[in-house]
Parts: sequence; C-alpha cells; structure tokens
Amino acid sequence: MAKYMDPDIQDLVAATKRKPADGLEDVLTKLTVCLGQKALQEEEDLEKFKQDLFNHGILNYCATALKLNFTKVNGGYNTAVQTADILSACCVGIGYVNNSEAFRNQFLLLVADNLLSLADSLMKKALRVKSEAETTRLFRRVMDSISWLLRAHHHLIAHVIDSKHYDNIQLCEDEDVAGVLLSVWLDLLGTKSSRIVEDIGDRALNVIMDDTVYKMSSFQNPVIGRSGVKILMHIVSHDNSMVQVIVRRYKGLAELVVKDWRGKGFDAVLDRLVGLLKSPPPRYTDTKGVQAERVRAACVIQAAWRAHQTRRRLKKLPRAITRLQRSFRERKRREEECVERRRAEEDLRLQLQLRRQTANRLFRQKQLQLIELLPADQVKRYLGEVERQAALVIQRVWRGHRDRRSLQQRKYHLQRHRAAIIIQRAVLRFLECRRAQRASAAPWRGFRKITPERRAELQKEVDEYLFLHSRGGVSEQRCRELHSSTQQQLREWLSSRQEAQRQQQHTQALLAQINTDMDLLLSIRSLPEGVHR
Repeated sequence: MAKYMDPDIQDLVAATKRKPADGLEDVLTKLTVCLGQKALQEEEDLEKFKQDLFNHGILNYCATALKLNFTKVNGGYNTAVQTADILSACCVGIGYVNNSEAFRNQFLLLVADNLLSLADSLMKKALRVKSEAETTRLFRRVMDSISWLLRAHHHLIAHVIDSKHYDNIQLCEDEDVAGVLLSVWLDLLGTKSSRIVEDIGDRALNVIMDDTVYKMSSFQNPVIGRSGVKILMHIVSHDNSMVQVIVRRYKGLAELVVKDWRGKGFDAVLDRLVGLLKSPPPRYTDTKGVQAERVRAACVIQAAWRAHQTRRRLKKLPRAITRLQRSFRERKRREEECVERRRAEEDLRLQLQLRRQTANRLFRQKQLQLIELLPADQVKRYLGEVERQAALVIQRVWRGHRDRRSLQQRKYHLQRHRAAIIIQRAVLRFLECRRAQRASAAPWRGFRKITPERRAELQKEVDEYLFLHSRGGVSEQRCRELHSSTQQQLREWLSSRQEAQRQQQHTQALLAQINTDMDLLLSIRSLPEGVHR
C-alpha cells in the first residue's frame, strides 16, 4: 500500500523539479501559503509539515538556491531574503526528523553558511551605495533570520564565528552594520535559557565580548552603546563568574562606559553594569600610569591596524590606475585607427571619382574631335545613330527592370501551378493503389448458402479424396494440431502482407516527393534567361 503524502507536499515536490533560477519564486509562494495555513492548525500539524519539507528535499532545494546570483533572478534580493526567512522559520520547531544526524551536522551548517554569504553580499552592496536604505533593510532581515536560527540551535554559534563571511561583517567599520550585529547577539543572549553561556563556549563568548567592547569604544551611536551594555549584562546574569572575567580581561571598562555612555538614555542599565564591575574586591591594583600606558597601547594598536588597512588600499591603487590608463590608451588607439581607416576609404573614393570624371572628359573630347573630322552631311546622321543607340539602351534597361520586378510574382504562380499538378498526380496514384488493393484483398463476406444437392456432391468428393489419399496413423488430435498451425501461418502471412503494403505505400510517397523536388529544380530558369525574356 502506497504511503500517504500531503497534497501540498506533492505540489511542492513537483515545483522543485525545475531549476532554482526558474522555479524558486513559485516554490516560495506555495511555501508561504502552506505555512500560513498550517500555522492556524494544531502545533503537531505544523511540526509534521516541516518534517515532510525536510524529508522530501524541499528545504535543501531552498538552501541550495541561496547560492544563486540574485541579480539575474526574478525578484532580485527580495526573493533571497524571503527564502532566508522561510528557511530559518522551518528549521526552528521542526522536532524529530528521520535522519537527525545529517540534519544537525550537515543541513544546518549548509543553511548557516549560505545565510552568512547572503548577508555578506547585501552588506557589501549597501556599503557601495549608501543611499539605498532598502539594501540595509534586507541585510537586517537576513541577520534576524540568522539570529532566529542560532536561538534554536546553539551548536551553530561556533561555526558562525569561524566563518569568513562573519569575519567580513565583524571587521566592517559601518555603524549600521555594527548595530545589526550587536542586535543579533543581544537577541541570542536575551533568551531565558540557563545553559546559553555554556552552550556558546568560552572561545565564542570571548569573541563576542571582544567585538562588543571594541564597538562600544569605537562608535558614538547610542544604539550601539545600549546594545553593548545589555549584552554584557545578559552574560553576567547568566553566569556570575563572568564578572571577574570581564574585570580581568578589560581593564578600565567601567570608567570607559561611564565616560562615553553616561546620559545617553540607558543610565539604569549602565549603572547596574558599572556596579557589578566595581563590586568585587580588586585583585589586581593598577596605578594611573599603568592605566594610561594600557590606553596608549590600545591607541597604538588601533593606529597600526588602521595604517595597515590604509597601506593595503594604497597598494592596490597603482594597479587600478595602471589598468585605467591602459584601457584609456587602448580605446584611444582604436578610435585613431578607425578615423585613419575612414579617411583612407574617403580618399580612395574621391580618387576613383576623379579618375572616372577624367576618363569621361577624355572620351567626350575624343568624340568631339571625331565629329569635327566628319563631313557636314554625315554629322546629322551620326547624331541620329547615337540617339537611337541611347534609346535602345534605355528601353533595354527599363524592360530588364520591369521583368525583374514581375519575375518573383510569375515564379510564385508557376510554383503553385506545378505544385497543384504534382499533388493531383500523387492523389491519383494513391487512389489507383487503393483500388488495386481493394480488388486484390476484398473483405470476406461469409460462406454462400449451399443446397443439399451441392452438399451431397461435396461430401462425395471428400470421401473419394480421402479414399485415394488416405494416410494411416494420423489421429484426430494430430489433425487439430495441423489445423491450428496452418491457421497460425495464415495469420502471420496476412500480417506480413499488411506490413509489406504499408512499406510499399511509404516508398511510393517518398518517390512522389522526390519527383516533385526534381520537377521544381528543373523548372527554375536562370537569371540571364529570365531577364532576356
């Protein structure tokens, strides 16, 4: 018995047979409608629907589609962001799937990598064109999808932090990008799970704290300051021992946040963080000189990093200028060659025109000289002959022009006439063959009625034949077998005869087509002959 499949799943599986570049928009439309309908039903139905999406490869189809070049896809990056939203929603609350190991260690890693790649592309596009707020909004939506995915699957956090796309987003010096990245970690650490810090791990947690403190010290946007303070508060609230880690790892952090972020609209949270940082007894006493040295060292490190970035950009600048100059010279050389070629063609045309005019002038002069040599009574006759020859040339040119103009029309009518003759010939030949076939193989109309006298005569003839040609040892069963074999051979002969007749008809049709093509080829006149006529 075939296993039952949801009709919506069947439609989606059929839609995924097409290439992602062609069928992605249709799949997303159907997925949006189906998820909206399932969300209104029981939670078990929605979970079962998500499991079916993964088991039938629909989610894998959407994850693979994120690698497309969405500048050539219908809908552009809006389609990509819609795909990211649906993927993150389907990967959360999916429950137990058949191949849970592959889902956890392969599929989720693929989804995370493709989402980060899409976010990196949108970030670079937004940085290139700062006036497009729509691109920044799409980047924020993709990062929200990543945050939603990480909140449900904590084991992906370490993989995300090790990604090269995350490094590009983290090293970006734009305020909007920094605010979006901090909002991702704020949403993740703001969950009520008591094991969130343990699931993240020490290494990933140190990376998050380093990035948060760096952005708090580098930007003056209150949104970044509020997000950074709340992230540190969430870390401390999940694990009280992290207070000592923060104090030892970031010396002077309390003074920094009070100096930079006091009076920016989140003083309550800021005071709680400062109180926690100053509450433990100091284990490491630093003098003011040491603190100043640390601040100076941090400034030196930041200056060195910015200098490295600047040198790297300047190092690429000469190559770009050289490439630009080369392309400009090449284009200028092609333009000069084109101008020279046009000038040479124009000079050649003018020379030919001048030579033609010179030859005509010389010819006219020779004609005048010859006319001067003629007697006066022959000049008039000569001019009349010249006019007559000119009239003949004009008439010949006009007739040739008129015949060429009507040649195509006459040729078209001639072809139609010849085609009609060929079709009629083929039809008549076909009808003749059909009549011959009917005459040679007339259908069987049953036995004629036999009178009793005729039946008695036939029976007498049969008895005489059996008496004269009797064979011993032939039983009735053998006779029946011979009769059956004879009937079988007769049927085979009839079927082979029908096949031979069909082949004969096909051969005749091909011969008729060949004759038609030969008649058309032979009937076409050459162009000089048509012009002469």
